Amino acid sequence: MDRPSWAPADVDLDRPSVARVYDYYLGGSHNFAADRAFAEQVLKVMPAVAGLARSNRAFLRRAVRELAAQGVRQFLDLGSGIPTVGNVHEVLTDAGITDGRVVYVDHDPVAVAHSRAILAEVPGTAVVAGDLRSPAEVLAQPEIRDLLDFDRPVAFLLVAVLHFVPDELRPADIVAAYAAAGAPGSHVVLSHAGLDRPLTPAEEKAWEMYRKSPTPLILRTNEQVAALLGDLTLLPPGVVATHLWRPDGDEESPPDGNAVGSAVVARKD
Repeated sequence: MDRPSWAPADVDLDRPSVARVYDYYLGGSHNFAADRAFAEQVLKVMPAVAGLARSNRAFLRRAVRELAAQGVRQFLDLGSGIPTVGNVHEVLTDAGITDGRVVYVDHDPVAVAHSRAILAEVPGTAVVAGDLRSPAEVLAQPEIRDLLDFDRPVAFLLVAVLHFVPDELRPADIVAAYAAAGAPGSHVVLSHAGLDRPLTPAEEKAWEMYRKSPTPLILRTNEQVAALLGDLTLLPPGVVATHLWRPDGDEESPPDGNAVGSAVVARKD
């Protein structure tokens, strides 16, 4: 295939990427044949996965609007993926926020390259190549330090990413490191794949596909997700199904029950 102008020359177009597969689930156009083939294999056994991806994006929009209403103006989107409709800076603009600051962080070269291309002329935004699993390295990036003031509250967004971080890499410590960098009044916004019941046969097949992929998926229960947040204060309603976190009239139809994820927002006091 012809390489699109937004795809870096060193990216393997034949290897599926989590960010690009997610973009495909959302109906985006920044994905390749390998990503679409993998996504279609998953969708064949569990069609509700696409609905879960859209539910995650809707949760992100609601959480950003809620925190903006509380006065938070700084957002660090970790594992931000491919830019699609409903990005954080767009949510802030739609809410009439003109002084927001947003940094997008991802380790996928395509996600980073395309983010930089479309945000080059957008004030108050920056794009950083970094691995969210290394908080100290991410937080030391000059683009982040130049744009965000860590003496003021920051919202750390970990939306649909920690289920790719295995227990041996201590995801709770990763969350704690980001939270520790924020001033009181900072928040962690988190969504995660998982469920509090046995897997259905379809879910087992889909999970097996991800377990064999370059980025295996780890499912965690609501209790395990809450534990990732340590001593942060969970905002009501706590850890709930993604589509149940403060739903509003703009919420899409919830997943049909075959795909389950949880969502939570927590505050640093």
